[in-house]
Amino acid sequence: MSDQTESKIRLSAVEKRFTSARGDQQCAVSRLDLEIRSGEFVCLVGPSGCGKSTLINLMAGFEKPTSGSVTIDGKPVTAPDPDHIMIFQDYGLYPWRTVLGNVLFGLQARKVPAILAKEKALAALELVGLLPSRDKLPHELSGGMKQRVSIARALAVEPSVLFMDEPFGALDAFTRLHLQDELLRIWSEKQPTVVFVTHDLDEAITLGEKVVLMAPNPGRIQRVMEVKLPYPRERTDSNFAAFRKELFEEFHLVHRQAINPEYTI
Repeated sequence: MSDQTESKIRLSAVEKRFTSARGDQQCAVSRLDLEIRSGEFVCLVGPSGCGKSTLINLMAGFEKPTSGSVTIDGKPVTAPDPDHIMIFQDYGLYPWRTVLGNVLFGLQARKVPAILAKEKALAALELVGLLPSRDKLPHELSGGMKQRVSIARALAVEPSVLFMDEPFGALDAFTRLHLQDELLRIWSEKQPTVVFVTHDLDEAITLGEKVVLMAPNPGRIQRVMEVKLPYPRERTDSNFAAFRKELFEEFHLVHRQAINPEYTI
C-alpha cells in the first residue's frame, strides 16, 4: 500500500556476534543487506535461532552491529530513538496507571503540554477502539485490549517507524485475527514504516508488503518476497494460497537445513 520509493531503513553488510558463556564467538547475524522503504510494511519470518529478534533489535538501536552499518533516514542507528517505537509481545503497561494514563506516559515524558497530550492520547485510543475503556486499569482488560493499549501508546507519539516483535504471539486466534485487521487499518491511515517479526506464515502474508525469510546457522536472509496482493487479503483466496505454498516450501527447506546443517538448499 505504500507508494513511497525512498529508503527509510538500510542495513549494509551487518554482522552481529556474541560471546557465549564458554567464551566462544557466535554469529547471530552474518553480513546482511536489507533496504526498507518509507511507509513500507515488512514482515520478518524464519525458524527459531535465525536472528529475527536480533535483527529488529539492531534496527531499533537496542543492539549494535559488530560490523557493518544500520541507518534510518540516512543517520546511523546508535541507540533507541523516540521516533522509532518498539512494541513487544509483553505489553509493558504500568499496572497502577489507567488506560489513558498509560497512553499519556510517552507524551508526558516528552513534556508535551497537558491539554495537547490528552488530546493526542484520546485520539490514539479512539483509533484502536478503546475510548470507552480509558478509565480502566490493565488488570481489567483482556490480552487483546492490553495489546491495543500498547499500540495506542506508541501511536500517540506519532513515530515514523513501528518495530513489532511478535506482538500477537500470546493471543488467541480470534483476537489475533482482529488485531491484524486493526493494525492494517491504522497503518493505512498513518503510514508509518512497520517492521513486524512473526513465526506465523499466514500472518506475514496477511500483513506484509514484503516478507523477509531468514535462515539460521548463521542468521541470514534467505529470500525477500514481494506480496503483490491487494488489501484486505482473504486467506481462502487462491492467490493467497499460492503465496502461502511458495513461502511454506521455502520455509520448510530452511527448517530442514536448521536441523541438518549439511542439507543443501
